[in-house]
Amino acid sequence: MLRQTITRIEQAGALDGAGDKIQAAVTSAIRPRTLRDLLHGTWMGHPLHPVLVQVPVGAFISAAVLDLMPEQFVPGAKKAATVLIATGVAAVPPAALAGWVDWSEMTKDRRRVGLVHAATNLLATGLYASSLVARLSGRHARGRALALAGLSVAGAGAYLGGHLSYAQGGGISHAAPQVALVPEEWTEVGSLASLPEGKPAVRKAGDVPVLLYRQGDRVSAMIERCSHEAGPLGEGDVVGTGSEACVVCPWHGSTFSLIDGHAVHGPAANDQPVLPVRVREGSVEVRRP
Repeated sequence: MLRQTITRIEQAGALDGAGDKIQAAVTSAIRPRTLRDLLHGTWMGHPLHPVLVQVPVGAFISAAVLDLMPEQFVPGAKKAATVLIATGVAAVPPAALAGWVDWSEMTKDRRRVGLVHAATNLLATGLYASSLVARLSGRHARGRALALAGLSVAGAGAYLGGHLSYAQGGGISHAAPQVALVPEEWTEVGSLASLPEGKPAVRKAGDVPVLLYRQGDRVSAMIERCSHEAGPLGEGDVVGTGSEACVVCPWHGSTFSLIDGHAVHGPAANDQPVLPVRVREGSVEVRRP
C-alpha cells in the first residue's frame, strides 16, 4: 500500500501545474548564482539541505524525549522542551529554502514527490508552531499533544524525503556509479597525439565515457556524465583556459574544473569524479581510483 501510494505521487501529473508555478517563483526569487551555489552546497562538495535539516529534526526529537519523561525525573523538562521546539521552528526556514532551491532543478517525477514532502513538512511545522504557542501560554498538555502530532507528520515527510533521495536519486552524484564500471587495470583510451590541446575530448574506458583534457604532455580525466543529472559534459562549453579551464554541463549549467573535477558552480553540489591517468609510450591510460 505504501509503495503504491509513492508510485501514484510520482505519476501524479495533476501536481505539475502547481509545481511549475512554484519552480518559476523559486527561480525568479533566488537569481544570484552565488546565493544558489551557497544553498545547493556547491561550496562544500555536498548538498546543504540534509545538513540544515539535522537542526530541526534533532530539536524536535529531543523535545519529544523530554515530553515523554516524567517531570519529577527531569527537572526543568517543560522549559527545555519549549526551548527545543522554538529552536526547531526557527531552524526550518533556512533548511526549507535550501530544499526548494535543490527541488527547482529536479525532474518532474521528483518534483511531485518533493511537493508532497514539502507540504507534509509545512503541516508538521504548523503543528510545532502551535505547540510552541500553547506551551508559552501555559497549556503544556496541549503543547505536548501538538508536538507529538507534529513529530508523526514530520516522520511521514522524512520518509518521502528518503524516497526522493535514495529511490529517485535526488541530490546524489549520478557520476559516482560510473566509477565502479571503469576497469581496475590501466586501460588505453587513445593516443596523446589524438587529443586536442586545451580542449576536452570524450573517449571510453571499457563502456564508460571519460572526459579527457590535455595540456602539453599532461592529461586529466573525469567521468563524462554530470554528477547532477548525468548530463553529457562532452557536449558542454568550455570556459577559461589552462589550469582555470572548466566545462559547463549543457543540461543545467553545472560547472566543473577540467583539472580536478571540482564543482565551481551548481546546481551540482558534488564534485565530478576524476580518474588516475598516465601517458605511456604515447598512449593515454586510465584506471579506477
